[in-house]
Amino acid sequence: MSGLGESSRQWAVSSRQPPAKSSYSNSYGSLGIQESADCEMQIQKVTSITNGANSGCSLWRVSQSLLLTACCLFLAPLCVAQQQRPPSPPGNVSPVQAPEIEGSEQGQAPLPNDWAAELLDCILSAPNAEAQDSLFRAAFAAGRGIIPQLAEALKDDRTAEFAAQSLAFIGSDEALQILWKLQEDKRDLNLRRFYYGALAEYGADQATQTLFEVINKSDAEPDRTVTEAAILALTVRTDSKLADLIHQAEKKVNDVVIRDDLENALDVIQIRSKYLASPEGKKAGGSVDAAVRTYFIPALQPPPPSPLNAEPHRTPAKPEIKLEIQNLTFSPDGQRALAAVTLEDPSAVANYDLVLQKRLGNWGVVSVWLGAEAEKPAATPPSKPPVEE
Repeated sequence: MSGLGESSRQWAVSSRQPPAKSSYSNSYGSLGIQESADCEMQIQKVTSITNGANSGCSLWRVSQSLLLTACCLFLAPLCVAQQQRPPSPPGNVSPVQAPEIEGSEQGQAPLPNDWAAELLDCILSAPNAEAQDSLFRAAFAAGRGIIPQLAEALKDDRTAEFAAQSLAFIGSDEALQILWKLQEDKRDLNLRRFYYGALAEYGADQATQTLFEVINKSDAEPDRTVTEAAILALTVRTDSKLADLIHQAEKKVNDVVIRDDLENALDVIQIRSKYLASPEGKKAGGSVDAAVRTYFIPALQPPPPSPLNAEPHRTPAKPEIKLEIQNLTFSPDGQRALAAVTLEDPSAVANYDLVLQKRLGNWGVVSVWLGAEAEKPAATPPSKPPVEE
């Protein structure tokens, strides 16, 4: 882990109205009512004719009236039938084609069985880094309810790393038990590093022993990021016993990079311990901002003066370090937070994901995950003015 300046390199480890009645139906309804009224008038005419004195002379008129009445009775059902007939589809679309255009199930192609994994893989491999970051934060915000689904996602190589990292972010004994099994994972994904990183928030002796077993075997570990995850987990601690264990590990490790990381981790732990014991550290408070600052305090404090160049009554220069929380996501219960943090010095910038836990009303960093690092281009010195002859 490299790419930071001298002062910050330590942290490379560390959101209707009802439709109007159709005029089409009303017109037919009026027609039916009008026809019925005409029929009643004809029946009244028949009655007056049959009761008259000249009924025999009116037989032709009676027959004509009866015929008109039959026609009225025939027309009324016909009007009702026309009123109930559904309107035809608009335009030239046939009734058979209409449901398909409306998007029914018959008009949709079947989805592949692994569409969920394929969708996640597309998001995770998108060129826009914000897509991947947003997905991790969505999983963290969903909380422990998605742990069973994340456990299933571990089985697919395309989503395994996402699932392991999300489990480490979310935390809990259930998530840790799933991550513990990754030590025996036979794939070349080295997912066990997420288990070692998650052990940072467990201060039990067994967790500490596991981390140092990984560090002591670093020379035989083909993937250096596995060992670095274990070392970074140690930087969260403030246990004074860690100093002796780190010194012992340095003697067992031949990898120069790992030994350098161990030395930086030890400096981080010791400087933070002294800060927490100081009056300033005791008044730091328990907010999220204070917890993040406390973790990075060794990089934010001025370096100790060199014995050879020390000048009396001279305050050491404050390092040009910029620490900023870029994003903050909370768990469903509000007791856990995921902070995206950038640490920037004049020569480089490093990105971190810090998991914080609220305990007894105070926030504290429980695990740290190093993200992308980038060196800044070297400053171009100002050109000298031309010398006049």
